[in-house]
Amino acid sequence: MKKDNLFGYTLNDLQQVCENEKFPKFTAKQMADWLYKKRCSSIDDMTNLSLKIRSRLNELYVLEKREPVHSQTSIDGTKKYLFSVGENHYVESVYIPDKDRATLCISSQIGCKMGCKFCVTGKQGFKGNLTAAEILNQIFSIPESLSLTNIVYMGMGEPFDNFDAVLQSIQVLTSEWGVAMSPRRITVSTVGVIPGIREFMEKTECHLAVSLHAPTGDKRSQIMPMQKAYPHSEIVRMLRKYDWSGQRRLSFEYIVFKDFNDDEENAGKLVKLLHHLKCRVNLIRFHVSEGVPLEGVDMDKMIAFRDYLSNEGIICTIRASRGEDIMAACGLLAGKME
Repeated sequence: MKKDNLFGYTLNDLQQVCENEKFPKFTAKQMADWLYKKRCSSIDDMTNLSLKIRSRLNELYVLEKREPVHSQTSIDGTKKYLFSVGENHYVESVYIPDKDRATLCISSQIGCKMGCKFCVTGKQGFKGNLTAAEILNQIFSIPESLSLTNIVYMGMGEPFDNFDAVLQSIQVLTSEWGVAMSPRRITVSTVGVIPGIREFMEKTECHLAVSLHAPTGDKRSQIMPMQKAYPHSEIVRMLRKYDWSGQRRLSFEYIVFKDFNDDEENAGKLVKLLHHLKCRVNLIRFHVSEGVPLEGVDMDKMIAFRDYLSNEGIICTIRASRGEDIMAACGLLAGKME
C-alpha cells in the first residue's frame, strides 16, 4: 500500500495522526515545526521525537519533496522551474525577482478545464489536481525558497477548481504553526468561479485576482468559455458585497488583444463595469503563442488604455513583461515535456 506523504499535512491532520497512534498531543506541534519551520528532509531528522515514534511514522508515512527536474533562467533574472508530478506529468512555477520582492507563481492543477482561448495550459487538457503537498513542493524545493516574499496562485490550472488542496496549502503557508507568511503576501487568481470566490473570502485573508480580459459578456465568452457558467457581471456584483477598504486587495487581470478589447470603447465599458468598486486593473501584454489565434498590441496602445482608466479614477498598472526569452507563460515548457 502506498504511504501517504506527511509533507502538506495541517496541524489538525498531524493532531489526528497523534490521536490515532496514541502519541503525546504535543508531538503534532513538534512535527509541524520540523516540516515547515526547520524544513527537515526526512522523518528521521525529527530528533526531538522519540525513536519509537519516528519508527512508527516511517512505517506509515513518507516525507517526500521533489526537486525541479529542469529550470530555465532569463536574462532578466526570471526563472522557470519544471516539476514532475504523478505518472509522467509536469507542472511549472515561475520565480520573478524584482528589487526587494521575490515572487513565485505556482500551479494548482496538471493542465486545466477552463479552456481559455489565449492560454497554452488549457490547450493541454486536464490531467488531474495537485495535492497540497505538490503545490507546496513548488515553494519549498527551489533554491530561492527562503527568500520568497510573495506567492501567486497564477500558474497552470484554476485554483478554485481544486479548492480543498489550495486552501490546505494556504493554511500551511499562513498559519503560525506553519510558514507564518502574511496572507497579504499571497494572491490567488481565478477565472471567476463564484462558489470558490465566496468560500475563499470567508476562509482566508489573501488577495484576490480575477481574470477578466473583456468588459462585456459577449466578448468575454468568445475567449473564456466559463463566462457562460459564471458571467462577469455576476462576479462583479458579488464582489461589491465585500469590504475592500482595508489591506485586502482586489485586482482584475486584463490581457490587451489587438482589435479585440484594446480601444477606447472597450476601456469605457470597463470603467462602467467597475464603477465605484475599490480595485485595480492590471494590464498585461499578450505575446504570441503557437496555436493561439490572437495578437498583442504595442506599448503605445497599452499606455493609452492605462491612461484612459487612470483618468476615470481606476487604479491601473501595466504589468512588466518578464522572462520572454524563456517563454515564462505557464504551460509552455510542461506541454513540450508530455
